[in-house]
Amino acid sequence: MADRRLQVFYTVARLLSFTKAAEALHMTQPAVTFQVRQLEEHFNTRLFDRTHNRVSLTEAGRAAFRYAERIFEAYGEMENAIREITGDVSGALTLGASTTIAEYMLPALLGNFKRKHPEVNIRLKVANSEGIVSMVENNIIDLGVVEGPVSNRNLHVEVCQMDQLVVIVPPGHPLAGKVSVTMEEVLPYPFICREEGSGTREVITDYLNELGMGRNALTVCLELGSPEAIKGAVEAGMGLSILSRATLDKELALKRLEGIPLEPGLTRQFAFVHQRQKFRLRAVEELLSFARNYCDGQASDDGGPTGHPSSVSV
Repeated sequence: MADRRLQVFYTVARLLSFTKAAEALHMTQPAVTFQVRQLEEHFNTRLFDRTHNRVSLTEAGRAAFRYAERIFEAYGEMENAIREITGDVSGALTLGASTTIAEYMLPALLGNFKRKHPEVNIRLKVANSEGIVSMVENNIIDLGVVEGPVSNRNLHVEVCQMDQLVVIVPPGHPLAGKVSVTMEEVLPYPFICREEGSGTREVITDYLNELGMGRNALTVCLELGSPEAIKGAVEAGMGLSILSRATLDKELALKRLEGIPLEPGLTRQFAFVHQRQKFRLRAVEELLSFARNYCDGQASDDGGPTGHPSSVSV
């Protein structure tokens, strides 16, 4: 509904990157450049300085950005107000999730949500937790779901549920069959870990630091980019690892892997992350509400605490 040229300009100005704007808008970079030039021709002035591969706003660009921000805020408030009256939940939203959550938590949640709101078009971007937080910071996605803590104080974080991490080993491993294990028992064995930027890796590193062992205490033999790859490597006898208990249902049922709780226990939060703006699309609000109820139901099924997830601005 709003002027497409202004939308494109606003996204480039916010990200200070034509490439990132093209990704956020699902456009090609030449199309983004064309729309910006059209707006510059309309105002008969340059809105961006492009020097040494850097993009910055001109004085006119800064003025246009301030007004565009107010225009889109008013437009969003108008759209939400009308949709509140009509009860309509439609449109498109872009959701980002870390690998573990995208593979094991979101399919059921999004499937149920789509059945209730078929008019909402959901795009899903998958990356590690660090990448998802960056996308939220740059407004590339409307809502992120991540593992572990988020340190950016400009973002709003709602804890959905707590996740237990366990040591995984193949049957026949010296640690197999134990009721629980300590990190001292884990250290002698080859360890398979996630890549840098992964929420799982960050939580394990923090756990080691809390125990006074340091991040280099583990004998890392492999770094892999997904829980499925790690499970396959552990099953093949290449080492042991620590993963979310939620990722292991199939392997535990088939007795291909064993999951052993750590002592002391290791948990981390699954959380929704979004910008602390005054308004959000009605579809985002509805998805957040739906996800809160989903998490409450999961906690109840697991015998854990129920009630709405805690909401904090970090």
